Amino acid sequence: MAEAKELYASYIANCVFNVYLSYTAIMLNSVTIQALRKAASLPKPLKTLLLSLTVSDLGVGLIVQPLQVAFMAMELTTNTQNSSTYNTTYNANLTTGSFFVYTSFLGVMALSADRFLAVHLHLRYHEIVTQKRVVAAVISIWLFSTFASFIELRIPRNIRYAILAVIVVSCLLTTTSLYYRIYVTATRHANQITEAQQVQQTPQNGRMENASRMRKFVTATFFVYLAFLVCYLPNICSYVIVIISGTTTTVKGWRLYTVTLVYLNSSLNPLIYCWKMRHIRHAFINTLRNVFCMKPTLRKAGELQRAK
Repeated sequence: MAEAKELYASYIANCVFNVYLSYTAIMLNSVTIQALRKAASLPKPLKTLLLSLTVSDLGVGLIVQPLQVAFMAMELTTNTQNSSTYNTTYNANLTTGSFFVYTSFLGVMALSADRFLAVHLHLRYHEIVTQKRVVAAVISIWLFSTFASFIELRIPRNIRYAILAVIVVSCLLTTTSLYYRIYVTATRHANQITEAQQVQQTPQNGRMENASRMRKFVTATFFVYLAFLVCYLPNICSYVIVIISGTTTTVKGWRLYTVTLVYLNSSLNPLIYCWKMRHIRHAFINTLRNVFCMKPTLRKAGELQRAK
């Protein structure tokens, strides 16, 4: 393919990036899933939403990025564009990529909605946001993503890009609005607690502790959203450019890097969880310790078995 030959260096660079990022996404998200399961202090609804997002990130590293590398390698090979293997790889890459994009987008929006309800509902949060409802919401996200990703194969590219751009922009605007309202409400609550302490002349330890804990969860999910925005926004802009001006060699080269940046998000999320959530960080470190401590034990067991 002529464009692929012109962008040979970009194709090779993105193949290398995706191979490395696939490995980091698989390793980090696998350990994070185990850490989330062990983090008993996390609220169950929040844990369920984080697990859903982490499984989605694991799927990107395990399925989407290897398919992306295979597809780019085929693009660089002559006389493969009309082969059944090329078409199968293209369709699989498009379907799985769209599927995990939808699960990630809706997962991040669900996280922001959960934190919004936690801040606004206070004591009623546990009454309204039950584990069964959250599980039902997560299942709905995955079912909708499955349906939408298969539908995309049957519609023209420009229409597909337009639909995806509308969904993405709508999700981003909704999530941004939710975090702004969370910030306003959290600031007001903090001011109310401070005023109550000054009036009553007594420490509000319980309320301060709950507010601090809630602030940490909100901050963590906000950083997840911020990383998501940074990684996805260039790709969204590329969709808009393709819709307006069509695909040129320069645009296609830029889109290669924006897609890789999208996949980078799957490796960043586990790092954000460990950085901003103490309980996940401790479980993450303990899981890694167990893995590395098992290796010498297994090695010694193998040596003893060979000696026998």
